[in-house]
Amino acid sequence: MEDDGDSGGSDPCMAHLLVDGNPVDPATMRDVARFRSAERARLMDARRSISTPQRAAMTTKLSQTLETIVAPEQGMRIAAYWPIRGEPDLRDWMGRAHDAGANVLLPVVVKKNAPLIFRDWSPGCAMERGVWNIPVPAKGEAMRPDVVISPLLGADEACFRLGNGGGYYDRTLARIDPMPKVIGVGFVDCIISTIFPMPWDVPMDTVVLADGSVCHRS
Repeated sequence: MEDDGDSGGSDPCMAHLLVDGNPVDPATMRDVARFRSAERARLMDARRSISTPQRAAMTTKLSQTLETIVAPEQGMRIAAYWPIRGEPDLRDWMGRAHDAGANVLLPVVVKKNAPLIFRDWSPGCAMERGVWNIPVPAKGEAMRPDVVISPLLGADEACFRLGNGGGYYDRTLARIDPMPKVIGVGFVDCIISTIFPMPWDVPMDTVVLADGSVCHRS
């Protein structure tokens, strides 16, 4: 029997056009990925050029400004981060937040390409090496943060974050209900006009930079 190609078989699979449940045009996704990769390289080079004295002064200014945005108090759950790759080191600020009675949380990768969990941290608590050798609290139940402070490599004028490219923060924030207040922190000169947001990108509420400047999402 002649096969005219119109019978049998199954509908073509379109799963390759879905990213985390969001329909995406492959060509657009490819172009945005290339743009972001180039921007990450440029911004990382700029971060590496910051001298040690400059970094210390910027971090102090960033911490002082952050204190005007977040007022830690008893029982508040604040997710921060352990600094890697030259990110602003907020561990002194985290210690002060803990002393004020807040629960300071650190992100933990429990499985690659899955949402993060957050565990309670305190100065001197037992730590272990997690994925990519990032120190994480060695034990503790997962906790839902009220505030998430995320390091950023870049950010755009609409408060969308450009991170290291793993997508963990966006993947995690999209699943927290109710949504916590999200604050991005970074060094100066990391603002770009747009990161060309994709459907899965979650905007931050506020961006705080190391020169003391603050941008709120409109």
